[in-house]
Amino acid sequence: MEIETAKPVVQVVKKDIRKLALSDIKTFLTSQGEQGFRAKQIYEWLWKKSATRFDQMTNLSVPLRNLLDEHFVINSISVDKKQVSSDQTIKSAFRLYDSHLVEGVLIPADDRMTACVSSQVGCSLTCKFCATGYMDRKRNLDAAEIYDQVVAIRNQAEEHYQTPLTNIVYMGMGEPLLNYANVMESIERITSPDGLNMSPKRITVSTAGIAKMIKKLGDDEVKFRLALSLHAANDVKRDQIMPINESNTLEALKEALMYFYKKTGTRVTYEYIVFHNFNDSIQDARELYEFTKHTPCKVNIIEYNPIAEANYVNAEGDKIAQFGKFLEDKGVVVNIRRSRGKDIDAACGQLAGKDKQVA
Repeated sequence: MEIETAKPVVQVVKKDIRKLALSDIKTFLTSQGEQGFRAKQIYEWLWKKSATRFDQMTNLSVPLRNLLDEHFVINSISVDKKQVSSDQTIKSAFRLYDSHLVEGVLIPADDRMTACVSSQVGCSLTCKFCATGYMDRKRNLDAAEIYDQVVAIRNQAEEHYQTPLTNIVYMGMGEPLLNYANVMESIERITSPDGLNMSPKRITVSTAGIAKMIKKLGDDEVKFRLALSLHAANDVKRDQIMPINESNTLEALKEALMYFYKKTGTRVTYEYIVFHNFNDSIQDARELYEFTKHTPCKVNIIEYNPIAEANYVNAEGDKIAQFGKFLEDKGVVVNIRRSRGKDIDAACGQLAGKDKQVA
């Protein structure tokens, strides 16, 4: 007598449909006996209308929606926690499909409404003054997860302040240029007429300084803006606070930035936190001027936001004013930025996903 053995259950892992190109969706549809033109409608739902479920795609038949649901998923993010600062800044902890958390920030101002988005879960660069730098890098975000942050923060701007989103900065958790392909794809989705149709001139990507990738931005002739988190304009000091400088020296960065400007014609923004008794002297300002004078640029002087992991202190107000005046007298465009969202750990350098992370 033969004994039947139970057949193993095969677990079917559905693919995230947003990882498919338009042509891939069309190929799938035609293989299922569906009309190919439906692919464009689906793509519009995904990237223009920001659908997170197939049942939202109301111009598709119910059988087609069920077919998509049977074969694919949409791994959208969700708002796990939202905090509103006394200055109206909103910080969100976004839960990803695999339960990791990243943070994003809505920064309202009189003349703009800015979304600050993350590009990685954690960070590998270990900058000594940044809370994210004390986290491990778990993984890169994919393009759709970055896009979702923009959509969520845009919705918050409209819901809370009845104002459309005007600007996007890739200044949240992670180093964008170490997630190059996904960051570039996310910007394509955000700026495309078939996506959110935002101007690339309203987008700034901030880097701690990866010279070869800055050159790649130039080769790709990007239209968005570039910011370099500089914070010290001599190698000895920068090595102390930003270990990435040991392999991407100021000389290498200067060469890369000159190349970037030559290829794109876009002026660079330098972000400079002024730390008390570290990089706040007139000599430091002089070194900064010497570094920045090779291409058109502007300098954002940023207030330091203390974190538990480090002992740095913000420079005194008169020192910051003198620092800025020295640069302005040399003809440098200078903006002194005040912190936003400090009371909810939403300010520059404070994003660390303090809620529970998945190991």
